[in-house]
Amino acid sequence: MTTGRLVLAATPLGDVRDASPRLAEALAEADVVAAEDTRRFRSLAAALEVTPRGRVVSFYEDVETARLPKLLESLRAGETVVLVTDAGMPSVSDPGFRLVAACVEEDLPVTCLPGPSAVTTALALSGLPCDRFCFEGFAPRKPGERAKWLTSLRDEPRTVVFFESPHRLASLLADAASVLGVDRRAAVCRELTKTYEEVKRGSLSSLASWAEEGVRGEITVVLSGAEPRSVSVADLVGEVADRVASGERLKSAAAEVAEAGGVSKKELYDAVLAARKVK
Repeated sequence: MTTGRLVLAATPLGDVRDASPRLAEALAEADVVAAEDTRRFRSLAAALEVTPRGRVVSFYEDVETARLPKLLESLRAGETVVLVTDAGMPSVSDPGFRLVAACVEEDLPVTCLPGPSAVTTALALSGLPCDRFCFEGFAPRKPGERAKWLTSLRDEPRTVVFFESPHRLASLLADAASVLGVDRRAAVCRELTKTYEEVKRGSLSSLASWAEEGVRGEITVVLSGAEPRSVSVADLVGEVADRVASGERLKSAAAEVAEAGGVSKKELYDAVLAARKVK
């Protein structure tokens, strides 16, 4: 039996002219279009002068799990299912991951129509290093979770990209400045590819002050990676002592800590012994 295929189709972030001819063709010919918002999808189709010949079904977060059986049934029957979200690439902080995982589990074909992505667009515009980066999805909403998350980024060497709601942006940037340092560099990208596109670059403290006046639109934040911290032998003595107190041999603990910290094993070993004599 011939199986269909799932097509993940990236849609414009704002400017419909960013849509590719392949996207228009896929939307016109799909047997099923699974759309995060069917009204927005029909507006996109109208702008592209496309009349979908297939069924259009909603596929947003609250119904994603419930829609899976029918979509998988369509794929098994040989139909082409095109998945689109409101903007950008499906499954990247948008519906799609569960459907892709289910297809992979059943060995059903999955392909992608590449296109706009707020993550890589913001990264390219940020002016921050792009050779290594990580994507963190949406920043945590609750203060405690946010503080814990920011703390985990304190020593992250890669550039970090994440999404944030406009009404939480000012408090997020203020918290980030407090945890990560007021001078840590960042960029706030707003309304990418749209009429009022804006990219603000600067220190976390300056961006937090700017955001206090209120910000509107879709927000993507790019945060610079942490600068490598210079570690001295004295800084590592306590860590070795703690590991020895937990039952490790002094020699092996000193060797591992020294290697991780980039210091001399002998110097660290001698420093731990010297600290013991002082006590």
